Amino acid sequence: MTLFRNSIFFLLALLLAVPAQAGHHDEGPVKKAIVLAAFGTSYPDAVKSILNIRTKVEAANPGVPVRLAFTSNIIRRIWQKRQDDAAWQKAHADIPREVLYVKHPLATIADLQNDGYRDITVQSLHVFAGEEFNDLVALVNGLQSIRTLKAKNLPFARLAVGRPALGMPGTEHPYTEDMARAAKIFKVDVDQARKLGAALVYMGHGNDFFSTGIYAEFQKILQAEYGYPIFIGCVEGYPAFDDMAARLKESGKKKVLLKPFMIVAGDHASNDMAGDEDDSWKVMLTKQGYAVTTDLRGLGMLDGWADIYVDHLRDAMAQGPEAK
Repeated sequence: MTLFRNSIFFLLALLLAVPAQAGHHDEGPVKKAIVLAAFGTSYPDAVKSILNIRTKVEAANPGVPVRLAFTSNIIRRIWQKRQDDAAWQKAHADIPREVLYVKHPLATIADLQNDGYRDITVQSLHVFAGEEFNDLVALVNGLQSIRTLKAKNLPFARLAVGRPALGMPGTEHPYTEDMARAAKIFKVDVDQARKLGAALVYMGHGNDFFSTGIYAEFQKILQAEYGYPIFIGCVEGYPAFDDMAARLKESGKKKVLLKPFMIVAGDHASNDMAGDEDDSWKVMLTKQGYAVTTDLRGLGMLDGWADIYVDHLRDAMAQGPEAK
């Protein structure tokens, strides 16, 4: 009798458990994915900076797919043309397929959603909260605003954006703390400049539509951190080349170590900064009497800088479903 009773209990428990495990409405845990949204680059060698960041992110998030996306329309069109160029592909066989067929963040998010990923975190790979980051947040906010008749049909369970390297306005993660952390990464550059007896000059991208005063603020932080002549200028916005050059002259240094303050050492670094045209920073500084050494290394090649994005991504993955 005891054996019979136990058998009945076992069968009842099994029957009750089956619907919970195999019900046709149960889709299991929400699938997570990560999108790394960079401005992008058309330079094959510069891609390494972005791939270095991706490697760091993948190592910190095992089992979670990581996709790349480029926000620049111009750069994506260049890669699209290369998709039909067999000779170019043969000459650059080391370029990953994901870069060759890189998409806009909107398309990348849509592809992931179509594949069943409903918890997606988009990590900005921008330097600061400027035009490109603003547009990225607007995109995610738009997707988050989608409402369906039935809650179960919402395309996303959670969609969030991770802040750029130098932070963003707000109280949850003060941008001054992000900048203080970032400043400590540049010791290797300062040590290199000291050995050369050169001032350290960075070219940032900047933009004409947002205040770029954060570059001047970060310059002040770097100078305070290392007690060394360090200057930042921008291709667009403030401080411009002339603003930077005036401060550089006051330092009394006769040598300059020139580096890009950008994720990748692409077109701006290769041409506007280190090119041989009369309007490149290298040529203009040389004409002003400086001995110039250039170093074409994107910030993404610095493991410490890549780690910033890893940590900002972790913060974003822990936040609620709203984009910030």
